[in-house]
Amino acid sequence: MIRTRFAPSPTGYLHIGGVRTALFSWLYARKMGGEFILRIEDTDLERSTQESVNAILEGMTWLGLDYDQGPFYQTHHFDRYKAVIQQLLDQGDAYYCYASPEELDEMREQQRERGEKPRYDGRYRDFTGTPPQGVKPVIRFKNPLDGEVVIEDMVKGSVTIKNTEIDDLVIARSDGTPTYNLSVVVDDWDMGITHVIRGDDHLNNTPRQINILKALGAPIPKYAHIPMVLGADGARLSKRHGAVSVLQYKEEGYLPEALLNYLVRLGWSHGDQEIFSIDEMVNAFDLDSVNAAPSTFNDEKCIWVNQQHIQNASAEHLARHLSHFMAERGCDLTQGPALDQVADLLRERAKTLIEMADSALYFYQDFEQFDADAAKKHLRPVAAEPLSRVMQKMMVLESWTTETIHQAIQDAATELDIGMGKVGMPLRVAITGAGQSPSIDATAALIGKERCLMRLQMALDFIAARAEG
Repeated sequence: MIRTRFAPSPTGYLHIGGVRTALFSWLYARKMGGEFILRIEDTDLERSTQESVNAILEGMTWLGLDYDQGPFYQTHHFDRYKAVIQQLLDQGDAYYCYASPEELDEMREQQRERGEKPRYDGRYRDFTGTPPQGVKPVIRFKNPLDGEVVIEDMVKGSVTIKNTEIDDLVIARSDGTPTYNLSVVVDDWDMGITHVIRGDDHLNNTPRQINILKALGAPIPKYAHIPMVLGADGARLSKRHGAVSVLQYKEEGYLPEALLNYLVRLGWSHGDQEIFSIDEMVNAFDLDSVNAAPSTFNDEKCIWVNQQHIQNASAEHLARHLSHFMAERGCDLTQGPALDQVADLLRERAKTLIEMADSALYFYQDFEQFDADAAKKHLRPVAAEPLSRVMQKMMVLESWTTETIHQAIQDAATELDIGMGKVGMPLRVAITGAGQSPSIDATAALIGKERCLMRLQMALDFIAARAEG
């Protein structure tokens, strides 16, 4: 059974780089018929917050990245970590280190002066003397002194690190709490994780973690280190470098599947295909096609992908996500047409759900004045007769449909011997309040007869008042 995991730290919001890692792990599990696990790595007690946990869970739910198990919390497993640390001590694979912070600072400064890479020098590795007074020791893992670690990475290929390049890392702090490298190893082991898919900023941790797993006699998972997502300035996109929260994309009117589609193409490709449904992503995804080079996040491309998904989504799906933005704008959706019909009509012009919501207001809310520029251009005295003629024809319509409304507009233009535009444009401003809308016959059909007639009268009154003024 393939088992992957996403293991965010709740020290901030769920950012875009983290979402892409989660997506790749989720897609691989789904493609292989395996299981996807959510684990909250909250051992950083000072910086972890419940607010961040909530943001992670809300973001995963909005994106539809469902997990088969979890969320698990590392703070619930402290007893297990302590037992493993004690096991390593008992085996002789770990030891107490009494070096004070000042002592370590001095050691590193001397190494820098000698042109060496600053690292722990193992001074307490084989210590058998009397521990110094007043120092709470940390516990370090005894990394092997010879040999090498070979990582057969599913993205980067074979990576070899000599053990002489790795110092003895701290696995328990002086207060007894486990460090990241210890807790992640134990959790991956206990949860039966077969494939660790994560950002390549963790690649340096991997040989350390493999050596701990070997010391414990635990199975070694397969690793896939995916390249970072960069910002437009070439800097790494992360929560510490200004990357926005995934929930900000929700508030900016993105469809969740559109954001996932954009993210999956950051570093992965399937021929020349750009637009994927979720099912298509699952069916096509494989780690062999993940690029080892970093990718740059492009806001314009992301919006374009969102626009494509808005055009391709079902009207019902659009309405579900659009309703949130309509409620924010104070719209009572019972006082107008079915939202899925409105979404279907507006989809061609909208890049985001915010644009769609802003365009949909006149279906549910009456307006007190017309857009000034549109009114100045189209609600002139010359428009009074065409509008009056259309209004007369609309009043007697027994069937209020796009087709009958279109015929009424056409008949008015024919009778007055004028072009359709000289009827249609003033009519558009009259019943929508502005100069932009989908086809005016379909728009009027959804707005409803009573509202359209009321707004036509309002436009005629406006023209009359303008003429008198």
